[in-house]
Formats: sequence, C-alpha cells, structure tokens
Amino acid sequence: MVQLIVGRKGKGKTKQLLDKVNSEVKNISGNIVYLDKSTKHMYELNNKVRLIDVSQCQIENSSEFVGFVCGIISQDHDLQQMYFDSFLKIACLENADITATIKKLEKISEAAEVDFILSVSLDEAELPEGMKEKVIISL
Repeated sequence: MVQLIVGRKGKGKTKQLLDKVNSEVKNISGNIVYLDKSTKHMYELNNKVRLIDVSQCQIENSSEFVGFVCGIISQDHDLQQMYFDSFLKIACLENADITATIKKLEKISEAAEVDFILSVSLDEAELPEGMKEKVIISL
C-alpha cells in the first residue's frame, strides 16, 4: 500500500510523518525504514527506526531511487514499513509527474508486503488523477 501526506512546503508534513512513524513502531512487529534528505530528524525518530540519508547515495533519477528502495527491501525480510520524507526531492521527481514512480512502488509494495508512506510537497489539487485516493493527510 502507498499512502500520501500532501501539502505545500512548510505546512507540517514532516511532523505528521514523524508522529505516524513513532506511533506505528509500537504497534508493528516488523522493521521500519525512514528515508530522508538529511539526518536532521535523527533524534526525533524512535531508535528502532532505521534512518537513511538518501543524499549520501548518489541517486540521480527516479529509476535509481526505485532500485535503491528494492535493494533495501531485499536486505531486510522483516521490513514492514518505509517512510519517505521529502519524497519529490529524494526520488528526483521535483517538477515531474509522480504517477509512474508511485505505480512502481505500488507493485513493489504488493510483492514485498511493505507499506510506503510518502510526504509529498504538493497540494492535493495538484496531484495527478488516480493519486488522490492515496492521500491520508492533506495540509
């Protein structure tokens, strides 16, 4: 399953994402990974959550990002959830259509049984058709 937290920059998406991951870590038995553009939020995350600073990984396009996500999943068979903060930036999708990448993540989610929760810096009205049903929080 792919879920979206949407809203313009500065609306509080990261706080919502951090609150969600820190509450979920108490309720699930598997592992959680949190991908971000820096380690800025390291101390706000529960220590059971694995934080990965994507800016250190030389990802140059959305296909490489999807491959990176698959690599993480292949190394952790207990992985249950992945959180993507600043999704447009870390997936190299700023000013681009997110539909194809989200569809790939949906297929990966179903096959690997890993849920993806994404923070997307777009208003709900700016989302492509078919993506609006994935919104869980709109700020």
